[in-house]
Amino acid sequence: METEPLNRLSRDLRNAAATLSADEARFLVDAYYQMQDNRIRSAAQVRQLTESGEPHDVLRWLENNAETLENSIKSALDKYSATHAVGSWARSVVGVGPVICAGLLAHIDISKAPTAGHIWNYAGLNPSIAWEKGQKRPWNASLKTLCWKLGESFVKVSGNDDAFYGAVYRQRKVHETERNLRGELSVQAVEAMTRKKIGKDTDAYVWYAGCLTLEAARAAIEGEKAAGAVKKLAGAPGSGVPMLPPAHIHARAKRAAVKLFLSHLHHVWYEIENGHPPVQPYALAHMAHAHFIAPPNWPMA
Repeated sequence: METEPLNRLSRDLRNAAATLSADEARFLVDAYYQMQDNRIRSAAQVRQLTESGEPHDVLRWLENNAETLENSIKSALDKYSATHAVGSWARSVVGVGPVICAGLLAHIDISKAPTAGHIWNYAGLNPSIAWEKGQKRPWNASLKTLCWKLGESFVKVSGNDDAFYGAVYRQRKVHETERNLRGELSVQAVEAMTRKKIGKDTDAYVWYAGCLTLEAARAAIEGEKAAGAVKKLAGAPGSGVPMLPPAHIHARAKRAAVKLFLSHLHHVWYEIENGHPPVQPYALAHMAHAHFIAPPNWPMA
C-alpha cells in the first residue's frame, strides 16, 4: 500500500515544526500520546490474530502507518523543543524527551509564573488545593498528566548514574519510607482515609486503617512483595499505626522529583527571560535548615 503521502506529511511537519504555536504544540503532544495508545492496542490485536492464525494484513498496515505518523509528530516536537533555549536545558536532563519537553514549553507561560509555586499549582501538584464539587478545575489536566508521565520517566531512569532526578526519586523514596515506618506519616494516612474510598479488601486499607504495627510494617516492606502478603501480618483496624501504603510512598517520591525539576525549569526559564535568577522561595531564603539545590547542567556551556 502507498505510504508516500505519510512520508510527505512527515517532511512537511518537520519543516513547519520550528514555527509551531503553543496551541499547535499542545495539540500535537495530545495527538502523539493518543496515537501511541491506539498503536499499542492495535499491536496487541495483531499479536492475538497472529496466534490464532487469522488474517490481519490491513491491521498490520494500519499499525505500521500509525507508527510512521507517530514518529513524524515526535520529530516535529523534537525540532520545536530544540528551538527554545530552555528546551535545550530540559532535554539535557536524563528522562526528559522531546515530547514531554515540548508539552511543558507549550503549557507553561513563564510570564504568569513569578515563582515555581505557580507552576506547581497549575500542574495540580499542590495537595493543599482541592477541586470542590461545582467548581472549575483549579489546575490544567493535560499538564498534570504530562507531569505524571515525567515522574514515570524519572522512575524508569533511576538506575542510571547520570539521572539527576532519578536519584532524587530514589533518595526521597528511602526517606519517605523510613518516616512512614517510624509512624511520622500517620496524620497523612488518616486524612487520606477520609478523602478516599478505600476498599476494605485491599492491601491499601491495611496500611491506612492502622492494621499493622511498626514492626509488622517493616517486615512487610522487607519481606514478601506479592499482593495480599501484607494481610498475613495485619491485625484489626486501629491495632497498629495508620501508615501510607507503598504505592502512596512511591507517588510522593515521584512528585518530589517532578516538583524539583519544575523548580529548576522555572529557575532556568526565568533567568533566560530576565537575565538574572529568580528570588529564592521564602523557605530557602529564611529557614536555616533548608538549602538551595542548583539546577543540573546549568549554566550550559
